This record gives sequence, C-alpha cells and structure tokens, in this order.
Amino acid sequence: MTDHGPETLSEWLSASQEARRRALTRCLERVSALDPHIHAWVQVSPQPPVSGGALHGIPFGAKDIMETSGLATEYGSPVYKGRVGSRDAAIVTDLKSRGAILLGKTHTAAFAYLTPAPTRNPRHLDHTPGGSSSGSAAAVAAGMVPLALGTQTKGSVLRPASYCGVTGFKPSYGLFSTDGILPVARSLDTLGFFTHGPADMVALWQSLGREVGEPEEFALGAPDPMPHVEPAMAAAFRESISRLERSGTTVRFIDFADMLPRLAEATHVVMFYEGARANRERYEEHGDRLADMADLVRAGLQIPDERYDEARRYIDECRVKVAELYKATPVIVVPAATGPAPAGLASTGDPSMNAPWTALGTPAISIPMPVKSGLPLGLQLTADHGHDARLLRTAARLHSVMTGS
Repeated sequence: MTDHGPETLSEWLSASQEARRRALTRCLERVSALDPHIHAWVQVSPQPPVSGGALHGIPFGAKDIMETSGLATEYGSPVYKGRVGSRDAAIVTDLKSRGAILLGKTHTAAFAYLTPAPTRNPRHLDHTPGGSSSGSAAAVAAGMVPLALGTQTKGSVLRPASYCGVTGFKPSYGLFSTDGILPVARSLDTLGFFTHGPADMVALWQSLGREVGEPEEFALGAPDPMPHVEPAMAAAFRESISRLERSGTTVRFIDFADMLPRLAEATHVVMFYEGARANRERYEEHGDRLADMADLVRAGLQIPDERYDEARRYIDECRVKVAELYKATPVIVVPAATGPAPAGLASTGDPSMNAPWTALGTPAISIPMPVKSGLPLGLQLTADHGHDARLLRTAARLHSVMTGS
C-alpha cells in the first residue's frame, strides 16, 4: 500500500472503509487526468452499491457489452451510440450485491469482435492494449480501478492482460453466468476478470465466496517445441521456465506442435458459425454499418453444418487428450500472446495462443513475466476444467517465484 492508500485489490480489501472512500476519490481523479490520453472509458458514472459485503466501496469497470441499468451499453459500435441499458448483467448484479461500486463502462472492440476501440495501451500509448476487452485491461493497468470485467471468445481477456502487464483470468467455461452479456459464440463466450497481479485474483476469488484450497506440489507442463511466437516472447518464456526450474519447480515438456494450431482453427470455425447466427438479425437490420461484424456474418453463414460439426468433434477429442495431460502435469504453461503489444491501433493482436484453451473450456490466467526492458509480456497458465482454485493458487506462487517477491 502506498502513502496515498490502496491501489491493488488486495490492498483495497485490507483497507478501512474511510481509506476506501478516499481511494475512490483518487480513482476518479486518475480517470480525469489520464483517460483523455488512454480512452479506457465509454462512461464514468459511479453507481451506489446495493448492500455491504467484502467488496464494499471498491470500484470496478464493466465491458460495454454488459448490460448495466441506466448506463451506456453501446456494444462498442456507433450503430448503438446513445443506447442505455435497462438492467444489470448477472455478474454486475453479483458484484454490486457484495458492495462493489460500478464506476462505469469500459471500451470494447465493436460487438467484442474485431473493430478496435479507441483505447491506447497505458504502457505505451502508441501501441494497442489488445482486445476485445481493451478498456478493462487499460483501466486496471493505468490504476484507474483495481478490478474490471471482460469477456473472452478467443483471446479477449488473456491477450490484453499480457499486452498491458496486468493479470487476466478466464474461469472454466460455464462457471460464471453470462446472462445480460452480448453473445458472440455461445459455446465459447466466457466471463473474465482483470486485476493488477495474481494475488489480487486469488483475493477476488475468495471475495466471491469461493474456496482457494490447500497448496500442492506437482510438475508443470510446458510446450516443446515452442509455439510460433516472436523472439521477445520466446526469450522471456524460456527465461521464466529456467527461473522456475532453478527454484526447484519440476517442468515436463509436452509436444503440442500439431494440436494447438488445429485447435485454434477449429475455434475460428465455431466462432464464425455461431457468431453469424447470433448476429444475423442485427446484420439484416444494419448491414455494412456493422463493419467487421458484417463480414463475420457473411462468412459465417457460408460455413456448412458439417464443417461446424467436424470442428466441434475435434475440440471434444482434444478435450479428452488434454484432460489426460493434466493428470501428469496439473498446470500447463504457455505464452499468453505471440509477442508484445503491436504498434498502432489498427489491430488488437493475434489470439492464437489463447483460442485453444477457450475452446477447451479450461480455466486460464495470464500473469506478467519479468521483462528487463520493452513492453509487457504474459505467462499463460491453464488447468483442467473446474480446477480454477488450483490454477489461481499456482499463478500466485509462480509469480512470486519469478519476481522474487
């Protein structure tokens, strides 16, 4: 905790109510000072909590595909400019019921797909923060809020977390309700969270009434050969693995060379097929005004049922294979992105390192790796479906080892 009060979620949770009130004022001051340059927020309008609870007085941001009563819910698209939500999404209701303060709505790529938001990366304003949960990742990275909500259909939580140097967590598919959240692809869409570090994510997990469990000792899995990533990511990943091994962690190497690229392609097919059908009526009403989403609908409607079914079968087959791998190595680590955040705002980056794990429905978390210079890089940890607590415990422990904290 700094002299100015709590900054990380863990610090907020240990702070007094008076300290939380003062810190909320500082959050709003930081938004006022920084957001004209970063553009993380669609709207800032603090909503009062509906009750007390572990998160009482702690502010959070919600991605703008999440329904929020009385606040802008524009899906990141000029087509819906001025639209206001009439109810709260389930996760917003949950956090507010625990005393959290919805600070406002964060920018998203249009319809949580491809068209970039105006958000810039707080670590370097000339680079993308990633997407589609752009504003949520940037708001946490800039210290505007200790917690923000995102969603992931391919890599929309883990990649922005890696690019912005924060922690992004995608729980097991289906663990948290997506009621009130604009669908992209029903069998892939997963709620996600952003915090500064993995210890904060553990604290959030507990604040949501979930058990963390006991520490465990087991071998980690890691890919060999290295997936196709940029040199900076490959070097940082290898150094992190070496650091973990020097600390006494056992690492077993697994050959993913064939499976992961095919899984990423299968995920693409499923996303386009389901996304086209979820947005068909929207496309029929607005046509090319939907920009990149219009292209997705046109392409997705051309995918035959047989190809979609084949992709789903391949994902199911891989789910069985990976479940076997988790028996020997309960947590598998891979790069969280192909490299650092790309320059410019025209693209939100490559989701290929995340898409396979989204398709499998496994919990996954991106934690910052130590980087001597340059933009942030994330280490992605994954575990078998339902083993979210194990994953969070391990992420906090490995981050402590890697950073020496």
